Amino acid sequence: MDIIRAGSRPTRTADASNFTGAVMMDPVITTPQPASLRALLVTFTPGARTNWHTHPLGQTLFVLSGVGRIQREGEPVRAIHAGDTVWIPPNVRHWHGAAPDCAMRHMAMQEERDGATAWAEPVSDADYRAAPA
Repeated sequence: MDIIRAGSRPTRTADASNFTGAVMMDPVITTPQPASLRALLVTFTPGARTNWHTHPLGQTLFVLSGVGRIQREGEPVRAIHAGDTVWIPPNVRHWHGAAPDCAMRHMAMQEERDGATAWAEPVSDADYRAAPA
């Protein structure tokens, strides 16, 4: 058993090539093999969001605070709120982030046996600002 002490791993700024706006990441766990879980606490400032992307084994988001937005390609933008859990199936193209006027923090969890996140282009302002369904 391992205990990873709070504050023992620094917060980092998300890679600007995969995000729009200010996004901070705090590692929770990257499990040793044969386990394959990776979890991060991700804080999005108002208007911040990911690029379009996919995960080979899917992703689960648990919204801890604030109000966010998420969109699966080909579907309307949806609002997400503190306490919501979102499951994104494997290889489904999507994006997620904060609402335009409210920050959002979620825990992002995914298995990584078959490779890492496949990043694509930024989400357009028009797509991001579409009224949530």
